[in-house]
Amino acid sequence: MATYVISDIHGMYDKFTEMLEIINLKNDDTLYILGDVFDRGPEPIKVLLKLMEMPNVRMLRGNHEEMALKCLPTLLEEITEISIAALDDVFINDLLIWQMNGNQSTLDEFYILENDTKNKVLEYLRNTILFKELIVNDTEYLLVHAGLGNFSPDKVLGTYTVNELVWERADYEKQYFEDKYLVTGHTPTQTIDCCENPGYIYRNKNHIAIDCGACFKTGRLAAICLETGEEFYTSETE
Repeated sequence: MATYVISDIHGMYDKFTEMLEIINLKNDDTLYILGDVFDRGPEPIKVLLKLMEMPNVRMLRGNHEEMALKCLPTLLEEITEISIAALDDVFINDLLIWQMNGNQSTLDEFYILENDTKNKVLEYLRNTILFKELIVNDTEYLLVHAGLGNFSPDKVLGTYTVNELVWERADYEKQYFEDKYLVTGHTPTQTIDCCENPGYIYRNKNHIAIDCGACFKTGRLAAICLETGEEFYTSETE
């Protein structure tokens, strides 16, 4: 049995299936997805439907799923003069933010689903977790999409807000924990100033950053096995 972690697939279905072949995921392995399945890439819903079929997958919520959850239920309502008049500034702002973050591919695929499947997708998203603590081979790991905003060593994990967990980036030049590793996505390693090998998994000061920009040109999807520390990479995105 092995424990793998992947993050920020962003609709790159072909990269995801390529990675499944690379790691040779078995039924008794566990795969954690650190969010941001949605948006930007061409097939985000196809990726999510694949994850929903896999009993050994545990998905954490990313900021792109959080944006979708704020907007999709309202967008599914019947469009009438009354429903349009009921739209408030908060929803309109949420929708604009989601649009600016590349939601079109998600909407295109979502709208052509059967209603029952749409509801199952929303239920799956609502059940995503915000963080996961693991002990693997006597080593402690904390999995989260983005980081720990307003971090304090005395702060209880359950008191972090959604925004602090899925939006606020980790400070990779600061060591948060002495006795555990913080595994994050959200920030492509190409954009981490102190990363000496951009586009590959970044490890320093008990950080493990695994977003390698799969949806960007020359980026790739990355995975890490927590038991062995082995890193895996797909081909670069053209």
